Formats: sequence, C-alpha cells, structure tokens
Amino acid sequence: MDTLTEKTDTAENAPAEVCDLQSISVPIEGMTCASCVGRVERVLGALDGIHTASVNLTTERASVEFDPGTTGAAEITEAIIKTGFSVPSASVDLAIRGMTCASCVARLEKVLSALPGVNSAEVNLATEKAHVSYTPGVLDANGLVRAVEQAGYEGRAITNGEVNIEDHDHHASETQTLRRNVVFAAALTVPLFLIAMLKMVPGIGDGMMVTLSERGWIGVEFLLATPVLFYAGRRFFVSGWAELSHLSPGMNSLVMLGASAAYFYSVAALVAPGLFPVGTANSYFEAAGVIVTLILIGRYLEALAKGRTSEAIKKLMQLQAKTARVIRDGKETEIPIEDVVAGDLVVVRPGERLAVDGVVTDGASYVDESMISGEPVPVEKSPGTEVTGGTVNKTGAFTMRATRVGADTVLSQIIRMVEEAQGSKPQIQKLADQIASVFVPVVMAASAVTFGVWLTFGPDPALSFAFITSVSVLLIACPCAMGLATPTAIMVGTGKGAEMGVLFRRGTALELLAKIDTVVLDKTGTLTKGRPELTDFNVIDGNEDDVLRLVAAAETKSEHPIAEAIVRAVHGKGIELPIVEAFNAEPGYGIDAKIEGHTVQVGADRYMERLGIDLGPVTASAEALADQARTPLYAAIDGKLVAVIAVADALKDGSRDAITTLQGMGMETVMVTGDNERTARAIAAESAIHRVLAEVLPERKAEEIKRLQAEGRKVAFVGDGINDAPALAQADVGIAIGTGTDIAIEAGDVILMSGDLRGIVNAMYLSRRTLATIRLNFFWAYAYNVALIPVAAGALYPWLGVLLSPMLAAGAMSFSSIFVITNSLRLRRFQSPVANAKGGRL
Repeated sequence: MDTLTEKTDTAENAPAEVCDLQSISVPIEGMTCASCVGRVERVLGALDGIHTASVNLTTERASVEFDPGTTGAAEITEAIIKTGFSVPSASVDLAIRGMTCASCVARLEKVLSALPGVNSAEVNLATEKAHVSYTPGVLDANGLVRAVEQAGYEGRAITNGEVNIEDHDHHASETQTLRRNVVFAAALTVPLFLIAMLKMVPGIGDGMMVTLSERGWIGVEFLLATPVLFYAGRRFFVSGWAELSHLSPGMNSLVMLGASAAYFYSVAALVAPGLFPVGTANSYFEAAGVIVTLILIGRYLEALAKGRTSEAIKKLMQLQAKTARVIRDGKETEIPIEDVVAGDLVVVRPGERLAVDGVVTDGASYVDESMISGEPVPVEKSPGTEVTGGTVNKTGAFTMRATRVGADTVLSQIIRMVEEAQGSKPQIQKLADQIASVFVPVVMAASAVTFGVWLTFGPDPALSFAFITSVSVLLIACPCAMGLATPTAIMVGTGKGAEMGVLFRRGTALELLAKIDTVVLDKTGTLTKGRPELTDFNVIDGNEDDVLRLVAAAETKSEHPIAEAIVRAVHGKGIELPIVEAFNAEPGYGIDAKIEGHTVQVGADRYMERLGIDLGPVTASAEALADQARTPLYAAIDGKLVAVIAVADALKDGSRDAITTLQGMGMETVMVTGDNERTARAIAAESAIHRVLAEVLPERKAEEIKRLQAEGRKVAFVGDGINDAPALAQADVGIAIGTGTDIAIEAGDVILMSGDLRGIVNAMYLSRRTLATIRLNFFWAYAYNVALIPVAAGALYPWLGVLLSPMLAAGAMSFSSIFVITNSLRLRRFQSPVANAKGGRL
C-alpha cells in the first residue's frame, strides 16, 4: 500500500533542511524506454524544492523527495503530465459523521484538498459524505480517512457500489439518541425555567424566598442546569472543543461558547458574588439550560426532516430482495443476496421479488416491471428473455441464470446514481461554502466587539448588557442553514425525480436544466417508437422475392432499427435467407454485402449518389413517400438500382404533448435526424416541431449542438443510441432514454426510465422548482443572519429599549435550520404537470 510518508534523515551530519522532506511514489503510464525515464527525471529535477527524483521503467513509478514548503504533489503530477505521460487517478466516497454546519463542510474540504495527491474534494452536509479524487500511490483511502479523523470527525471509505444501509441505520440511531437527550433536557429545563421566572413574580417570589434564600434557589438552578449542559448537551462541548482545537470554529463552537458563558458566569456569581460590580452578579443558569434544550430540539427536528429527504433512497433499498433461492449441486438452497454470483441458477416463485438481473432459462411467467418502465401491465417472460432484479414475479414460476449481481444490477446502479446526484455540489453551493468558511470567525469577532462596545459605552449595569448581547450574537448566527440550503433541496428533488422515473446522474443537472432554453431531440427511438415497420418495397428491376431475399440477408448483419424492420417483414413471409459472405456498414450512409456472388448495397440517397447510381427515375415516388413521413431507402445489386424501400416509424404516445408543453414553457424544440429533408419535416409536423436539422450524419450531431451553443443557447439533447453519446456529452444537459443503449445512458446527465418524452417536462418543471427552492433557502439563510445579528448585538436598544434574550436567540437559530429543511421538503408534493406521463415508479 502506497501512502504519503514523512522522511527523516537519521544521519548525524544530515543538513537540517532535509529533515522536513516528504517522499512520494507517483505511478506513470505511457513510458516505453530509457529516454522516457530520462525526460521525466529531467523535468522533475528542474522543479523548485525537489531533493531527489528517480524514475523506474519496470515499476512505472517516480520516487520523489521534495520540500513541501516549496512544491507539492500537485505540481509534481502536473509536471509529469506536461511531459506527455499520464498519471492515473482514482476516486472514493467517504461517509463522515460529526458535521453540523457549513463551516464544517468548508473546513473538511480545505483539509482534504491540502493533502498531497488530492485532485479535488467535495463534502456534502445533507448526505454526510465526501467525494475525493486523488492520485493512487501518492495517497490512498486510508490516508484520507486519517485526515478526516485528525480534523475531528469520524470517517470511513465506502466500497464502490456499496448500498449504505449502515449509514441509514446510524441516522436512525442518532435520531433516537437526540430524542432521549431532548426528553432528559426538557425534564430538567422546564422546572429550571419556572424557578427563574417565578422568582420575579410578585407574591410567588416572596413565598419562594421563605422556603429558600436567593442563593439557595440559584444553587437549585445550578443542580438542574449542570446535567442539561454536560450530559444532554455533551455533544456540543465535545465537537465544539474539537473545532476550536483545530482552529476551525463551527456551529458547535458558538453553542459551546454561548452556553458556557452563561453557565460559568452564573457559577462565578453564585460562588463569589463580591467579584462583580454592584447589580451584575446575576444568574443565567436558566438561559444556559434553555439554550442547550432549544438547540437539541432543533437538532432533533432537523434530524427527522433530514431523514425524510432521503426517503427516495430508502424506498429504492426496500425494492432489493434479502435472499435468493439458488440451485447448487442439484439442490435448491436459500442464501443471502450478497452470496449470489454471476452464473448461478436462481429459482423464482410466484409473488417473489427478483433478487438479481438475469435471463430466464426455464419456465414462464408475467413480471411486474412498473418500477422500471412505468407500465402497469405485467410483461410476459419466457426462456431467453431478460429479467431485472427488484421487479415482482406474478403468477408463474421460472428459473433464471444470474447475469448481473451485487453492485452491477440495474437497481444497484439506480441507487448509486441517485446517491451520487444527491451528493454532488452545484455551483451555487460552492460560493456559499466559501462564505461559510469565514462566517463563524467573523461572528466570534462580532461578539467580542459587541461585548467591548457595551462594556465601554453601555448604561449601568454595563457588564450585564455586554454579557447578554455578546452571548446572543454567538447564539443567533446560523451557519447550519447556509450549509443545508442546497443539499437538502437537491436530495428531495433528485429523490422525487427517481419516484417519477427521472434519474439525475448529477445533482448539478438539476441546476443546469432549469436554465435550458433549447431542447434538441433525436428522431428514431426518441421521438418515435424506434421500431420501424416496412411499408413499401417497390422493385424496379428483377423478381421481387429474389431482390427481397438478397436485401434482407444483407440487413441481417446490421443493428439499425430499419434493418430489423426489413428482416421482420421477410421472416413473416417465410423466405429462407442466403449466407452473407462479407459485410461492411458505413454509419449515416448504408451497408455493403457480398451474397451469392452479388454485391448488395442498401442505403440513403447520399449513399447511392456516392456510388454513382442515378436516382432520377425514382425521385418523384421517393418524395411522395417522404411526404407521408416514410423514410425512403434504395437498394442496388451489382451497381444497378433495383428497388425503392420505405419504412415508417410511428411517434411515441405523448411525444406531441411533450413538445407542445415544452414550447409553452418558452423552449425552442429542434429535431435532428439523418433522414432526408422531406421525411424529417413530415415527422416534425406530426410532432409540432418547427425547426428541423435533417440529413445530419451521426458524427455531426455534436457539431450541431456546438453551433447552437455558439448562438448563446443553453442546449439539452435527448437521445438513445450509441451514435448519440457525443451529442449527449456536448450538450449543456444530456437526457438519455433509459430504454436505449448503455453507452447513451452513461453519457447522459438525466435518464428517462420509461422513454416517455413527457418525462422531459417533468424534469424541467422539477428542476425549476428545485432551483427556486434553493434560492429561497439561501435568501432566508442570509437575510436571517444579516438582519438578526445586529438585533442580537443591541442595535434596536437606543430607539426601542429592546434587547434580544440569549434564549430567544438560540430558538431563532434552531428555527432557521428547520425552515430551510421543511422548505426543501415541500418538493415532495411536486406533481407531474402533464397528464398520463409514465415513469418508473421507484
């Protein structure tokens, strides 16, 4: 295991500066000879602060000793990359416990980013996770966990694909602990508060003084307040002290300082009242107790609300079967799902949830796949058909062979996708984190200034006024609300999207999608069903059956949907197809095959033109077909045009509704297709699209996206095929159809599980609602702090004679965080704006 180590020179005469050198081992890819080694060593040796640099061709590593005060691992890695070689990177997710506010987030990001070998680090308060990209060999996951622990938090690396049930269980346990602490604190704080208040009520106070002296009652308050602070509120002191000891104060530090100030001031007034100026030896035990209790109540309500934000993940986890019945050594055995391996034969009985993905090998049944497709009607399954883990078997029984297990199943990938989206950080949050990194120190400085100003210029008793106002400033500041403003909205928004069959692979896509003004849609398989049917086969020269069998034979080697339509039509006629001797496909043009000594070429008009085949005699008939939204193709045998072929691909249900709704939202809709202009315009008219980019070759789709972006547009591209992947990646937001290819899905930022284009509308509206929620959260978090910190400092006292009690300040702080979370939870009530939109009911 390669980790960062600190080099110490044990030689007696070693120079002092060598003692501070650090040593790292950097993996390098791409070196082939001694010349490569020499080049890397020369480049590294030229860097300032490098003590030694040795490159090994066999191990493909560079061992470097350097002065961390002059250079770092990032500069060393960058220098290697500039030589033309590559340094592999890795990433890991860390589960982190103990964070309470945006200051914790900023502090951890700073700690992790400063580690040698870390390329980037993003910490999320709502999910309590960090995503770190780093260079293996320079650092490892254990080193990252140690850094987290040294910063005062608990951390552990999350295994790739791991479904973090443990973290959800921990959250439930933490919520129960908070509940017990709240009950304990409230049981002592209520009498504490009553004693303090009733002493000031005429008549009742006098009667109390008969029972006990003033100092006796203060002693009772001391006995009640002490366990509230140091037992129920112990978490604030442990975490607060850790924050201060690392010179990175956060919300716990503010609570600890505020409650401690009230408590120890009161202890001093109780034990040595003579030390205080006349009229200032007051007790604030009730304030200390109420502060801790109110903030515990706020934390408890916050934990309950945060639990609701992750309900989407919990629902997904509940779809996973716990066990599977497999056949091993000829016997059926029930085993934990974790023990199922690819290739196992799994027995599925009626009513059971499928444990893993696989292929049916024996038996038949109907399976409810509504969680994936949104279709309520169960789908028939027979030998050879694929089935998906998490779906529910209905009436029959069957045996299946496991093909994807563990983290590779569709359901596990969906869970991982949603978790990654919830953990990602939009640009709007990064600015908030920068502000939060200095917020708490500024608040502490403001509290100190407030104390000094009131003590110097305030009326008598100045010390009491100074104490109350400075503690109130500490307690009313709420960095927690700033840290929760974005991640809670992202969590609820992406979770709601998953329930509606819209998967956000990145949380940033929610922010970007709200700014989209142009939606570009691929035609085949996106706007249309992607299952063309052969409508016309007009033979110009030769026998129809002979031409059809040769053309169909050539198309058997093609994966294009049009080819499948032709082959299906021929199979329906029972025609036996000859063997294809040679085959070549040119994307965007057509195919070329050798069959029974003939050269068979099938493709678009541009392909025929490139082959030098005259289409003049059939132009009129081809245009007539195109006007009917049928795609004309041409077949040539041995260089001679023999047939005009036409296929039609019907629009998907809901495509026109989706397009008109998008246009009503102010979007420009554009269709891009490789079809000829006439066919494309016919389909566009049917779907209500006004702008068409026709005869676009697959490789040019991304260029068309670039051209639209150059016009200043924010573009979303919707596609489903392999050749859509570059355009999906180029677009500001790529929306992939979940029923399409794995490559297209991988390239997409948003995935529509069912392929229903009305899901685009859902995604658009949801993204706009989420962004509006984030903005309101931020407005509240900042407006709250900007408005109330001056009030807590006593800004209203000269005019209104009003000071804010530390108890009210603590309550306001808790309310601020609760407001942000409950505002985010309103997204759970989001309803689809379009009727009958289908989505996977996850």
